[in-house]
Amino acid sequence: MKSSAASKAVIRAKSAGERTGATSAGQIHPVVIYPFRQPDDYADLEQLYQLIARLHAERKKYAPPITVMDRKTHYANEGNKRFLDFREKTVARHSKILDAWCVDTCQMWYSGLGHAFEQGSENDVYWLIPGDFNYGSAAGKEVLSRLHDLPEICLELQQDLCVGEIATDHSNSKQLIDTYGTFALLYNWFPAEAQAIRQYTERPRSEFFAVRHSFLREVLRHRWYAYEQTVVMLLQAVFDNKQISRFMVGQISDLPEGRESLASVMQQVERTERVLKTLWRERHHAKPGWAEQFRALESQSEQVRRTALILLQNILG
Repeated sequence: MKSSAASKAVIRAKSAGERTGATSAGQIHPVVIYPFRQPDDYADLEQLYQLIARLHAERKKYAPPITVMDRKTHYANEGNKRFLDFREKTVARHSKILDAWCVDTCQMWYSGLGHAFEQGSENDVYWLIPGDFNYGSAAGKEVLSRLHDLPEICLELQQDLCVGEIATDHSNSKQLIDTYGTFALLYNWFPAEAQAIRQYTERPRSEFFAVRHSFLREVLRHRWYAYEQTVVMLLQAVFDNKQISRFMVGQISDLPEGRESLASVMQQVERTERVLKTLWRERHHAKPGWAEQFRALESQSEQVRRTALILLQNILG
C-alpha cells in the first residue's frame, strides 16, 4: 500500500490541477444515493443534480449516472406533486432511477454499485455520491465543483479505493463517534488493520468514496453489510494490501443544525460493534481456539462500547 505521505501528495497534486500523465480508457460510474427522507427544501438536491446533468453530458468520460431511490421514499411521497415532478423532470432526466426496497443506506449502495458493476468493465471506477448533504450552501457548492477529483484519483492513479474525508471541528458528532466509538472498537477487534486505516483516514465511515472495478468485484463477492460498509471495505482493502488514498471533501454536512441526537449516536456505535464482531468471526471461525479468543475480545468490546457511550453522552448531552 502507499504510505500516508504518498497518499496526501496525490491529493495535493490533484487539488493543484496537476496531472501525472497516467491515463486509462476506463469510465467513471456515478451512483447517487437519493435521500431516504425527502427534504422540504429542494435547494441541496437541485445543486447536486446540476452536477449530475454535467456528468451525464460528458458521455465519453462518465457512464450514465444511476440514482438509487428507496421505495419507502417513493411511497411516502406518492401524493407530493413537487416530489413527483422533481423525480420525473430532474432525477430521471439526468440519471437512471434504480428503485429498490432497502433496509438501510448501505443496502442502497449495494444495489447501486452492483447494478453499475454489471454495466462496467475492467478499467472502470465507481463513484458513490450521497444525496443528503447541504450542497446548496456556499461550502457545498464549492465541494461539488471539485468532487469529481475523488474518482479521478482512482482512475488516473490506479488506486483501488479512495475515501472522501469531510473537514469537521472536534465537537462534531461524526468526529466524536469515529474517535471514541469506531476507532476504539476497531483497535479492539482488528488492531493492526486499525493502525493502517488511520494512516489513510479519520473518517472510516465516510459516505464519499470511489472504488476500482477489480476491487469492487472482490467486495461484492463478500458478505455485504446493511450498516457501516465503508469500514468493512477499508478492512478488506487492508487485508488484501490494496492501494488506498484519501480525498479532502471539504466542510459539508448532512446533519440538521450540525448535530445528531444521542439516540442516533448510540445506535451508530452499537451497530459498528455488531458488524466488527460478525466480520471477526467470519475470518477466524475455522482456527483452533477461536471461540475462547472471541469471548475475550467480546468482553473487552463491551467495555469499549460502554465507555464510548458514556463519553459521548457527557460530551453531547
